[in-house]
Amino acid sequence: MKSIYLSILLIFIAISSCKNVEQPKDIVPNHDEFTIESKQVGEIRNVNVWTPADYKTNTDSLPVMYMADGGIIDEDFPHIANTLSELIKAKKIPPMILVGIANTQRRRDLTGFTEIEKDKEIAPIVGGSEKFRAFIKEELFPEINKRYRTTAEKSIIGESLSGLFVMESFFLSPDMFENYIAFDPSLWWNNHYLVRTAKEHLAVSSKSDKRIWIAGSSAEDISQYTNSLAEIFKTENKPNIKWKYSAEPNEKHNTIFRATKEKAIIWTFSKTE
Repeated sequence: MKSIYLSILLIFIAISSCKNVEQPKDIVPNHDEFTIESKQVGEIRNVNVWTPADYKTNTDSLPVMYMADGGIIDEDFPHIANTLSELIKAKKIPPMILVGIANTQRRRDLTGFTEIEKDKEIAPIVGGSEKFRAFIKEELFPEINKRYRTTAEKSIIGESLSGLFVMESFFLSPDMFENYIAFDPSLWWNNHYLVRTAKEHLAVSSKSDKRIWIAGSSAEDISQYTNSLAEIFKTENKPNIKWKYSAEPNEKHNTIFRATKEKAIIWTFSKTE
């Protein structure tokens, strides 16, 4: 048991340092910024929105990709926006809007409930994902639809704890999004609850078409659960779920997002498989 708790502690050290590891300096693209006074999470939230270059010169409605870790300083919004821009220009994916939610209390918002006491030591408050998801669905979705020309298609992308939130959203609220992209999701949370209950959730999951990309790095305490989840998707073989597991043993926890984001996005939106 002590070895399990030590592994969890080491993972959280990796997660914390991963956000502080020196990353390439990303050019911050032109984008909109606004705030929402959220009743669901009880605070003002900053939102960043990127639109393709020709958005203002046409009248097309576009699908929307949402992301936590969506701030412009030391978060992932700039490099994902720049990647989408490059892929759209190359006609590898269709045009879309990117909505980034800047963090306030990341570990609170991106974790679900846990029965493991050691899990609760990582932040003053954990287990806020239900309220954060309600903020996105009930407050952010309507605001984006009001401000921008949008279609009904919505996607979500995230890495590490944000990847955990992506997968939790798929299993607990599958109809929120059509496409789910998770890099090294922290599936060990709450004694790998999402993996342990995956078959149960898939049995009652949405009947509408879904696409799911999961990537797993060489991090042993994460890859064992992404591997297990991939096997469950394989054996359950739900006809409406198109999924792809990308095992990336040459990537580390803090490299997998940037190293595999392009192929994840292309697979998700080219819809050739």
